[in-house]
Amino acid sequence: MAVPLFNLAQNLTVSRLCLGTMTFGEQNTMHQSFRLLDEAFHAGINFFDSAEMYPVPQRADSQGRSEEYLGLWIKERKVPRDRVVVATKVAGPSGQMTWIRDGPKCLDAKNITEAIDSSLCRMKLDYIDLYQIHWPDRYVPMFGETEYDSTRQFSSIRIEEQLDALGRAVAAGKIRYIGLSNETPYGVMKFLEVAKSNIPYPEIISVQNSYNLLCRSFDSGLAECCHHEGYAIHAKLSYN
Repeated sequence: MAVPLFNLAQNLTVSRLCLGTMTFGEQNTMHQSFRLLDEAFHAGINFFDSAEMYPVPQRADSQGRSEEYLGLWIKERKVPRDRVVVATKVAGPSGQMTWIRDGPKCLDAKNITEAIDSSLCRMKLDYIDLYQIHWPDRYVPMFGETEYDSTRQFSSIRIEEQLDALGRAVAAGKIRYIGLSNETPYGVMKFLEVAKSNIPYPEIISVQNSYNLLCRSFDSGLAECCHHEGYAIHAKLSYN
């Protein structure tokens, strides 16, 4: 039975299942990755998600390989570009991945623009369908943390600057839509507030957060945001 489709946004129809590529280039070889992509595509999945930091565990010598495999599969299998929805993500501030723009130290316009261009280059694509902020440019409890710690603040880049950089990429045809990942209800609503009050900033159309039998935090906060504001939840089956 083919995987059913739904409209994530105007002119963006995706399968209800999305294949993540986090293991491509680490746990999965290129041959194995292509086989997984083949099986998913033939089953009706047209939605594929990656990130500039993938695969994980993250290492300098493998960074970006998941995107490379995805782009190479599209090229070698001669998949029509309008038959697949490609999603990827820009890495937020990190003190560990120094090989990605020195950290990256922040999500300013320069980092976002460089990340988009690098992802397009690795995948050898003209545009990205859904481009997401992998995690916020501010302290939030994530990756297994459950309680907010007000003492762990750090200076963040204004949401206006992030949306402006993403908006310019949309205007240039480099990306079609934007989304958030590992966000909180506060962050989702702030992005929505800023986007609505600063036309023509691009609209946020999706939130990719952890959701599984053991991680149900979405149900107690983000579910209400997504319901009332019309966001699609692009759920990850584990927090990675």
